[in-house]
Amino acid sequence: MGGNGKHRWKISFHRSSSQSSKLDPKLPPKEFTCPISGSLMFDPVVVASGQTFERLAVQVCKDLNFSPKQEDGTRPDFSTVIPNLALKTTILNWCDKSRSQHPRAPDYASLGGRVRQAMLLSVGQNQQEERQERIRVSETELLNAVPDNPPVIFSHAATELSPRVNHFNSGSSSEESVIILPSPGTPLPFTVRPTCFSSSSSCEIEIENPSAPVSEEEERILKKLKSSEVFEKEEGVIALRKITRSKVEARLLLCTPRVLLALRGLIASRYGVVQVNAVASLVNLSLEKQNKVKIVRSGFVPFLIDVLKGGLDESQEHAAGALFSLALDDDNKMAIGVLGALQPLIHSLRAESDRTRHDSALALYHLSLVQSNRVKLVKLGVVPTLLSMVVAGNLASQVLLILCNLAMCTEGRTAMLDANAVECLVGLLRTNELDSEAIRENCVAALFALSHRSLRFKGLAKDARVVEVLKEVEKTGTERAREKARKVLHMLRTVGDGGDDEGDEFYDTVGLTRNRYRLGAGRNHNILNTTTF
Repeated sequence: MGGNGKHRWKISFHRSSSQSSKLDPKLPPKEFTCPISGSLMFDPVVVASGQTFERLAVQVCKDLNFSPKQEDGTRPDFSTVIPNLALKTTILNWCDKSRSQHPRAPDYASLGGRVRQAMLLSVGQNQQEERQERIRVSETELLNAVPDNPPVIFSHAATELSPRVNHFNSGSSSEESVIILPSPGTPLPFTVRPTCFSSSSSCEIEIENPSAPVSEEEERILKKLKSSEVFEKEEGVIALRKITRSKVEARLLLCTPRVLLALRGLIASRYGVVQVNAVASLVNLSLEKQNKVKIVRSGFVPFLIDVLKGGLDESQEHAAGALFSLALDDDNKMAIGVLGALQPLIHSLRAESDRTRHDSALALYHLSLVQSNRVKLVKLGVVPTLLSMVVAGNLASQVLLILCNLAMCTEGRTAMLDANAVECLVGLLRTNELDSEAIRENCVAALFALSHRSLRFKGLAKDARVVEVLKEVEKTGTERAREKARKVLHMLRTVGDGGDDEGDEFYDTVGLTRNRYRLGAGRNHNILNTTTF
């Protein structure tokens, strides 16, 4: 670890060098091996950018929406593939000449694991580039802007031995809740910075010191978690869930590589009691800032995605809560998006459970604070879905926050304008039947985000008669809504006069800092009405 605490991750695919081929004639030349799989190519194809890969490796990369970085720094274009019959014949001739076995057809699952590993290893380097372009204000500014807000309340998962308690729209804590006070330097206590992702495997949990002493509590729980008896596994996850629900020190002490390794396998269990309590235990462990990056690096995100897609209803609630909790850490946002959590979270916005919908929306909000995830969401076609939810009044306040984030990138603004977002938002403001002032404020905030340096917005706003609606907001809205309405009207008068710079200055000009978005009705409502367990 370097003294400056900065790290870079680099994707490296195994290739046989020409020098080693000369030393051992049975080693294939590197042009015969796929840069992704590292193996002799069974069905080589030429991609649009000119490189040659194994056909199935290209398919896996396309399925995972991933383009690996090559040794020369370029990324291949997988849009078109052409069979490389000449190279295939050459490879077979080389095998016959060297008396080597002909290449076998690769396995999709093993290639998928290798590509996922490369995806994780690329996250670190992408994060450094991302931070240079990220459009956000500093956490100190956010904290200074909301000194009068109450602390965020995290309600932990109740054990199956007692009824589940619904903490929705509740401003009070309970015996199953723990209040985490913000630290002086951040609005929320989630600022963990990871060292680096393991280069050995993206899904293996390394135990750095196997001979290190294990606490009596950890040993007792591990014995049950690793038991071959399902009943003992149930007892183990229930015990882990109970102790991590109420004790902060337990969440820190029990988030060890041994416990995480045992817990990860139980999340995939087909036994309902085991699965539900295992995911709930992970939610509780994820509440501590020291644990968040450790959990993501331990390979839990794909398991949570699987639960979100097809787990039990209660397990899905906890999985959405876990992804929301993990997404609060800036160093997890890009990794969660790369690992494929966005699409399942979008689908979960229409789940039957209020908890699942609520936490999925908040997870998407935090993930969309990162530019790469905004672009992914737009490409997934989420904008029409979000607008329809706003019109229907489903999670309108939270969904508007996501739309505000999407409008901060060119792709998002274009998609929203194409989907008639201006008329939709103006229509909501015109009805004066919004459930809360928070929704009204966020509607105006979304309009401002769309208006930024946009001549197209000016024309659409004129057709939707936005001026008269915003003037009414100036008269009757809250202070924040009036401020934002004035800024939109100012933009309509001056659009086209300046450059096209975007960044913190854009947020600051209208108070569009993250803390200014509101999630609920009521002056004393928490800024982040979290429902993690």
